[in-house]
Amino acid sequence: MKVLVIGGGGREHALIWALSKSPRVKEIVCAPGNGGIAAIARCVPVSQSDLDDMLRVVVQESPDLTIVGPELPLSLGLVDELQRRGLAVFGPTRAAAMLETSKAFAKRFMQRHNIPTANYSVASSAEEAIKALGLFHFPLVVKADGLAAGKGVIICDTKAEAENAINGLFSGKLLGTAATSLVLEEFLSGEEVSFLLLCDGKHAAPLVPAQDHKRIGEGDTGLNTGGMGVYSTDSILDAEMTQWLLHHVAQPTLAGMAAEDAPFVGVLYCGLMMTARGPMVLEYNTRFGDPETQAIMVRLESDLFEALEASVQGRLSDTEFRWKPGAAASVIAASGGYPGAFTSGHPISGLAEAAKVPDVVVFHAGTALVDDHCVTAGGRVLAVTATGDTLENALSKAYEAIAKIQFEGMYYRRDIGHRALKKPRA
Repeated sequence: MKVLVIGGGGREHALIWALSKSPRVKEIVCAPGNGGIAAIARCVPVSQSDLDDMLRVVVQESPDLTIVGPELPLSLGLVDELQRRGLAVFGPTRAAAMLETSKAFAKRFMQRHNIPTANYSVASSAEEAIKALGLFHFPLVVKADGLAAGKGVIICDTKAEAENAINGLFSGKLLGTAATSLVLEEFLSGEEVSFLLLCDGKHAAPLVPAQDHKRIGEGDTGLNTGGMGVYSTDSILDAEMTQWLLHHVAQPTLAGMAAEDAPFVGVLYCGLMMTARGPMVLEYNTRFGDPETQAIMVRLESDLFEALEASVQGRLSDTEFRWKPGAAASVIAASGGYPGAFTSGHPISGLAEAAKVPDVVVFHAGTALVDDHCVTAGGRVLAVTATGDTLENALSKAYEAIAKIQFEGMYYRRDIGHRALKKPRA
């Protein structure tokens, strides 16, 4: 089989790394790819914000299966266009992807289908949002309605902070483009869990759970990012809780989308808060998470291609996953200044040395090749990922490897997994 992967980040590198191990995959093309992906797949240029350009690449390459990695191509309707052409594609349609592309739609959908989530209010103007502040206690959460690369969520401790966030999002000052609507949401306390499932429209198959670290600073401080590190262990969710989430979150979501004429095929990512009132859905994503995918893929022992193919063909109920026991951990090496302004083009050294650490894979996110040398080309540059018998062991290997890598302004958190290491899970 020939596979085409749309995207060029750490998530896509991890997917391609896993797909390359399938005996059924003979060729992998990635559009646009990055400096690390180029070592295991043929990279072709494409604009991920240009639907016609992406269609041109798919038609030109004529793959047996196209896998859409990022959220932007989903929001543009790439899956819809490929399906109209009779081409096999893994990912949700534009209508199904609204679970991610519109937080207001997602909150209303959860309310309609009795899926546990925080109390909320939707506002289409700054005046309406500020008036709605009276409905909430502080802290509260202010969310941009549309896509924001993980940076559109602001936790506000005071009314003044909330008003600043509201005005900043509606004016475009905070994200560069003005929001047309916001979601105000009850602040939930507890531990976050990333619960990802493959879906074929009717059935859902859970992947191993993970816990992301969104904040830029150690101790979970500072601005939200796309994710600064992640770990995966079976102890994050026990078998009983996994079944509860399947019956009360995943299956109602699939049934609800089917009932609303938008059957969901692809990855359903449920961002959960495990509260004293029970699990609550913070948000949906409609694609593989980044960096969750890096930690999940290094634990996958069964064939990823066959699972994705089964999802597209509506026979996921016949698919079984095999997982490596123990733990995986991934630490993000970011450009200095991220998630704010940063510079690119800095040479990266130590990649070969880091890859020699046992059980370590260095996934590239924001990199490029210049004269056959790898340089930085994004905010999140690398995801140094390791497996181990225990979380402590996996983290030790990941930090040993990342210490061998250098580029100007490089920054990484040194406390990934800190919550799990401090206390046993209930």
